[in-house]
Amino acid sequence: MRRTKEEAEQTRLKILDAALVLFSRNGYTNTTLANIATQAGFSRGPIYWHFKNKDELFEAVLLLSQGPLLALTKETHHAEGPPLEVLRAFADRWLRLLVEDTRYRQSFEIFLNKTELTNNLDHTLRRERKLTRDLVAVLAGQVERAQQDGHIPRRHGAQELGLLCYTHLMGVTQTWLFSPRLFNLEEEIPFFTGRLIELLKL
Repeated sequence: MRRTKEEAEQTRLKILDAALVLFSRNGYTNTTLANIATQAGFSRGPIYWHFKNKDELFEAVLLLSQGPLLALTKETHHAEGPPLEVLRAFADRWLRLLVEDTRYRQSFEIFLNKTELTNNLDHTLRRERKLTRDLVAVLAGQVERAQQDGHIPRRHGAQELGLLCYTHLMGVTQTWLFSPRLFNLEEEIPFFTGRLIELLKL
């Protein structure tokens, strides 16, 4: 039985990898389950065993980026170290995930650059917006801690500066995913994280 479960999980991962490739290349609308099955080397039967329809498979693909971000959000929420170092570590981990985790990167790219946000994706959009609100709130919480310690001035509200952190990282992310040859993200991570911390101190 254990071997069967392992084989089923391997099949599921092959389907997800095929979907990542095709959603990334062709977008959500122009990718069919038949395309994905061919890419994975299966008939459509195994896809329907694991996923009810294309929307459910697409949500599973997007979860490949949401999962690490959720974990990072929880870790940052409970972090008790110096808040500026917590914020720096958050930004560093966000950007390193893009460089180091292919599934994470492709999933992020699909949602940002290869998806038409139609009504059938309402559930996905609600989930993404909730994650965004949670991310901003956690970042704002660390900013508030830094303001209490006197390391960030109170010229701006913690919520505003939490939003600044989020938009800074999203801007870097979307720019690099759209044009990866524009700059070497791995080499520039210290610059982007350092400038973010300096921005918060203004």
